[in-house]
Amino acid sequence: MSEARSRFERLLDDPDILIYGVTSGPGRNAHVRLSPSERKAQAARLPTAPAVSWGEPLPGRVTRAIVFARLANFVEGHAAVTPALANGVAAMLGDGPLPAVPARGQGGAGEILSLSHLFLPLARSMQLKEKESNALINGSPAATGLVADGALAAARRLELCAEVFALAAEAFDTPLGHFDEGLDDYWNNPHDAWALDRLRCLMDGGHGGARRPYQAPVSFRIVPRILGQARLAATVACEVAEDSLPAISDNPALLPPDSDNPNGRAVSTGGFHNAQVPTALDMVTAAYANLCVLAERCGAKIMDGAVSDPPSQAAAKEALASVGYLPMAITGYEEEARALASATLLPGSESGGFGQNDVASPVFLAWSKQERAGLLLEQSLAALAPVALAALDCADRPVPSPLQTLADTVRRHVQLDRQAAALGPMTADLANWLRDRIYDA
Repeated sequence: MSEARSRFERLLDDPDILIYGVTSGPGRNAHVRLSPSERKAQAARLPTAPAVSWGEPLPGRVTRAIVFARLANFVEGHAAVTPALANGVAAMLGDGPLPAVPARGQGGAGEILSLSHLFLPLARSMQLKEKESNALINGSPAATGLVADGALAAARRLELCAEVFALAAEAFDTPLGHFDEGLDDYWNNPHDAWALDRLRCLMDGGHGGARRPYQAPVSFRIVPRILGQARLAATVACEVAEDSLPAISDNPALLPPDSDNPNGRAVSTGGFHNAQVPTALDMVTAAYANLCVLAERCGAKIMDGAVSDPPSQAAAKEALASVGYLPMAITGYEEEARALASATLLPGSESGGFGQNDVASPVFLAWSKQERAGLLLEQSLAALAPVALAALDCADRPVPSPLQTLADTVRRHVQLDRQAAALGPMTADLANWLRDRIYDA
């Protein structure tokens, strides 16, 4: 970083060089060339103007990810910042709270609105040099942090999905052939193979007795394929995050020296716009919506006596009736998730603002849709799990050993024997436990 900073300062000695936001003004003043004294005065000004958004803040885990991504973009020298500034950003990753960053109202061409909120206190605490204000608020660290958050949550959320759908499949007495090992290669898809393997492991051979001799409804048979598609989406998000973290996204960016440019070159770029992130997050959102639909269908089929063939005892039917309305609740969550599963495209109207700002970055919108859809999926799983457990109790069949911890947790939160108790608040407690398992693990 020190060497790159020195090269950058030597570039500034050239009176003919024009570097956006350094030897020129920002935004609409990009054409205005600054004198050395004007450069220093501009560097001393704090990036307060872009911090214009407000509202519900991003979770703390996300803002930490953004700070980490910003630091990663400094260490190779392409941002041309001083080690002092990098140390200041690194110190933000200590134990103290981070500044709040609004999750909405982020309609800028890049991420200056969000990053201004995040880094303004640091900028106030030190004397910034030329380009360092730009280095704090330009680039796409927010996109990197957002997609990394979505990818990490998706991996844990899909494991919960596998457990709840395995419990539902066992409750329905689904033929084990639907998840046969021979299908692993037959479908020619590693993500489907993962889903088949997880379901087999979680069901652990089932209850050991005679099983339903005919096929289960479509909703149960396609569980491995829908789970597999969700894992593909999570994998794409992970790959985009892994590509984005070391990527150089600064504007302007300092390129390394070559034979014609011994001090390197400072070039304006579009690196602040990470176009891969919205598409990757949209895939995750769509996968969550599909899993919500599947949860509702599986729950409804378990409750459909003509299809599920529950025990004929009146007590068993009464026990099932206690959870019979939960699939209706899933329908509400499912429909909201489906409404979120639309493509996040470039905004059709010109980005608000001034000067060169004409296309907004949609990364925050894509993350918000994914985050909300994930919450709706957790609520859908929390509603399906008690239905499945009640059906197993009615049939007097054991819970597979790998699913016993899940079953015990469901019973602890949703007391199925309390006929007069409202299931909604109890199921909400279970949904909160699922969310804690995803984010606190």
